[in-house]
Amino acid sequence: MSKILIVVDMQNDFITGSLGTKEAGAIVEKVVEKIETYKQQGHKVIYTRDTHDETYLDTREGEKLPVVHCVKGTQGWELATAIQKTVISENQIYDKGTFGSVRLGEKIKRLSEEEPKLEIELIGLCTDICVISNALLIKAYLPEADITVDAACCAGVTPESHENALKAMQMCQIDILNA
Repeated sequence: MSKILIVVDMQNDFITGSLGTKEAGAIVEKVVEKIETYKQQGHKVIYTRDTHDETYLDTREGEKLPVVHCVKGTQGWELATAIQKTVISENQIYDKGTFGSVRLGEKIKRLSEEEPKLEIELIGLCTDICVISNALLIKAYLPEADITVDAACCAGVTPESHENALKAMQMCQIDILNA
């Protein structure tokens, strides 16, 4: 059985920057530990990076969330230093311009064709926006796959919205660990 860990948007702007929270900062060490465990066991690790440009505020997302963040090439866009140290190759990183990554979903689908018994785990930020979006997108591509989210390695915009997102994913048959 093959496993894939998807590390969603563990970027400076979501941890210490313009949209940072203490809850996001609190999961960094646990996320690094989980990544290292996956790597030691020989499993794949894939990272996503929320990626915007200087026209962000002119987008639909920018209208609804008028906080400039994750502008490509800025310190806020970079993965947190502890997370970046776990990256082996830039090919593991999927830049995405919106909440969910169709390109990532397509990649996971291709991997599942090579390895039918694929287990997929998601961790990262924000539980209630990008983690849930990618988990549901992957579930749509692979309705029979084992998909898990580790609640202890995720944080939401607020603790309440984090919990709501976990419940919503659970209702969509995504397994939640450490809830």
